[in-house]
Amino acid sequence: SCEYPNNTSMIFYGRRITYRQGWDYIRSLSTALGNLGVKKGDGVSIYLPNCPQFVISFYAVLRLGAIVVQTNPMYVPRELEHILNDSEAETIITLDLLFDRVMEVKDKTRIKRIIVTKIEDFLPPHLKLLYPLIKKKPKINFGAPGIYRFTDLLKTTPKKIDVEINPREDVALFQYTGGTTGISKAAMLTHYNLVVNTIQAVTWLTDREEGKEVLMAVLPFFHVYGMTVGMNFAIYLASTLVLVPRFNVKEVVKLIEKYRVTLFPGAPTIYIAVINFKDVKKYDLSSIKACISGSAPLPVKVKEDFEKLTGAKLVEGYGLSEASPVTHCNPIYGLNKPGSIGIPFPDTDAKIVDIETGEKELPVGEAGELIVRGPQVMKGYWKMPEETRRVLRNGWLYTGDIARMDKDGYFYIVDRKKEMIIASGYNIYPREIEEVLYKHPKIKEAAVVGIPSGYRGETVKAYIVLKEGETATEEEIIAYCRKNLARYKVPEIIEFRKELPKSAVGKVLKRVLLEEEKKKRGEL
Repeated sequence: SCEYPNNTSMIFYGRRITYRQGWDYIRSLSTALGNLGVKKGDGVSIYLPNCPQFVISFYAVLRLGAIVVQTNPMYVPRELEHILNDSEAETIITLDLLFDRVMEVKDKTRIKRIIVTKIEDFLPPHLKLLYPLIKKKPKINFGAPGIYRFTDLLKTTPKKIDVEINPREDVALFQYTGGTTGISKAAMLTHYNLVVNTIQAVTWLTDREEGKEVLMAVLPFFHVYGMTVGMNFAIYLASTLVLVPRFNVKEVVKLIEKYRVTLFPGAPTIYIAVINFKDVKKYDLSSIKACISGSAPLPVKVKEDFEKLTGAKLVEGYGLSEASPVTHCNPIYGLNKPGSIGIPFPDTDAKIVDIETGEKELPVGEAGELIVRGPQVMKGYWKMPEETRRVLRNGWLYTGDIARMDKDGYFYIVDRKKEMIIASGYNIYPREIEEVLYKHPKIKEAAVVGIPSGYRGETVKAYIVLKEGETATEEEIIAYCRKNLARYKVPEIIEFRKELPKSAVGKVLKRVLLEEEKKKRGEL
């Protein structure tokens, strides 16, 4: 980016920050953090939404050789406390609006330094005036020991930082994972892991133009996918990041048109929202050339509808926190196989092994556990040697996902190992049923889970959100499934919902649906 000092690195509600200004801020903040006692190997929690302060903080922490502790700004105090204690972080960078949550847990953690910023610190002048009227602000006693103003630290005179970083060994990031499946663990990603995965992703976009791309940054940066395919990708290519702190479909389509966005990485729910937005035809989205969808399976129908609407290429990729995250993707301009996660990234190996032992490689077309190896694979889980040994074996990362490979070397995720439903002795993969449901003209979103049944072991239940203005009955949906699925795969129970519980990146939280079921049955 030093080659493009006057290019815009970030746009935030109309405020533009050049690469030169961004780099100056990063140097000042890293110097200030060093002065406050942050040193190599220390955890620094970044508890922020997508905003310029996130980007500046992220690179300032890495420059010191300290470790970024990714912290979801939607976390409530209980979750925040777990992450701060587990990571042993002594410093947190946060928003004034989240300050009370930090104070609530501070004494139960090791936190010594709280650095506070306000959204309006980086708003253009006309919006700054409006902003204080919108939100009720907590009282913050700046000047009290350990409480610092972000903007004051940015005034620090930068000095050269003398720290030796070994990219392959030194951890850059704690990425917490497993939130959807249980206890969250920190994947230790090194500087090398992060840089390599960024370059792998950039290489994938064959018609990239350095210094010219505009990337819609709506995927949260605290999520590994938004961090790599959003933030790091854009900075590596000297692109412009259009920063959006929270997803609002109307705002996003407006910004795409206004700034002529060329790259729009997202999750299926984001593309579904754009397709179903009632005024979408009023906006010109033709500037978008490529979108990589990740973090959840991309229904084939969603891919087709989005491509028809925008003229862009929307391809499905695959990754996991433990691999920084991307391991597979469909070629953007090559052979695209809808429903597949494509082929492995450069320098990445993948194979399918038997579920029982994980040691026998399976033939083409057979479903088993997907394992991968490559330079983007994590060092291990922080303070969890047993878990690390379970997923990292002989240099291979065991993903916990069930997949198959076709004769062309394209991979298909059949399902999560943990989400497979076993009913009357049959293995049933929820994703297959969901694909069928998404093709129904009235259905907007669907999630399928296995719920306990005395008779079949488990029974198939589908949760359905209908498109606006549509009505349907349980019988109608079941009859439709009977036409399109083998008898044993047809959902026995349909529940209509206004919405589905989702994670910050729009992944449907099936665990929450299962917990609700257990509560209903009095098992929790």
